[in-house]
Amino acid sequence: MSVRDLADYPWDAVVPYRERASRHPGGLVDLSIGSPVDPTPELIRRALAEATDAHAYPQTVGTPALREAIVAWYARRRGVPNLTVDNVLPTIGSKELVALLPTLLGLGEGDIVVHPRVAYPTYEVGARVAGSTPLAIDEPDEWPDGTKLVWINTPGNPDGRTWSIDELARAVARARELGAVLASDECYAELGWDGPWTHQPVPSVLDPRVTGGSRANLLSVYSLSKQSNLAGYRAAFIAGCSRIVGDLLAARKHLGLMPPAPVQHAMAVALGDDEHVRAQKELYRSRRDVLRPALEAAGFRIDGSEAGLYLWATEGRDAWESMARLAELGILAGPGPFYGTHSHEHVRLALTAPSERVAEAARRLSGGTL
Repeated sequence: MSVRDLADYPWDAVVPYRERASRHPGGLVDLSIGSPVDPTPELIRRALAEATDAHAYPQTVGTPALREAIVAWYARRRGVPNLTVDNVLPTIGSKELVALLPTLLGLGEGDIVVHPRVAYPTYEVGARVAGSTPLAIDEPDEWPDGTKLVWINTPGNPDGRTWSIDELARAVARARELGAVLASDECYAELGWDGPWTHQPVPSVLDPRVTGGSRANLLSVYSLSKQSNLAGYRAAFIAGCSRIVGDLLAARKHLGLMPPAPVQHAMAVALGDDEHVRAQKELYRSRRDVLRPALEAAGFRIDGSEAGLYLWATEGRDAWESMARLAELGILAGPGPFYGTHSHEHVRLALTAPSERVAEAARRLSGGTL
């Protein structure tokens, strides 16, 4: 298979709903895509500006300052001590890494790539581009022989599912039985809301309580897009098994996959500052506290969503019917079917619209039944 064989980009199907919602007298409230709207923090923009004399090629492996900042961040924020710079590698955003990982690992025909049943579609896309077989299976005991790569997503996009220490340890044990690489997409880990995540940090697959002392065949993927509003910078990284990280580094050198030097400098600064992350989380929390009760009052049930950047909502009817009903109120959501065949009655609503627009959505939802 090649990229030419991929289906049309699914968001094109949302265009009619966007057009309908845009005709609302109060204007469109776009809650469909989780693209940050808040300003990039000043200290990060300043760091980027300081590094714009970037006349030499950047380092694929990352600058020493960036690699050390990633190591320190995992120890401080994720409870993952004892990483070295050989365990980490910057990437050009996380989506390219997700899409390319099966190919970079050398997977191909006959190899199975497991991903969540309700999932970001790029896990499946990456498997198909490599010629592998994607399978949507949540339960580790059901992961089949022949599995070479397992993707888990914690907290999940779109449903906010978050794996506990015990659940992660069980996933690691099963992946080791299969001889598979286990890659954990953890890009929303700073955004815990309910249940144990109200007061506890979301755990990483690299947590020593999970790994049993060995990071072999384990990878953690992280992005600064959400916690630092750096989506436009394409700033992310991978950490874990030093053997795999070394292999990925060699392949990425050949392919020229190197984050720009000014972005690397800005990433190092961003990773060293926790205050802007705390402030951004509180902003998302305030929007969530406005939107969730309005959705529930309007007849939606919120499933999962204990962490992450979205509310995973259902009226118990076909998602496209909910999309149409919301569009009549000038609200654009993301349709559940984009995230797999197991989510045909859900819609995803992002917390990334400006607070004023989120409040307007809540007002419209509260103004009458759907």
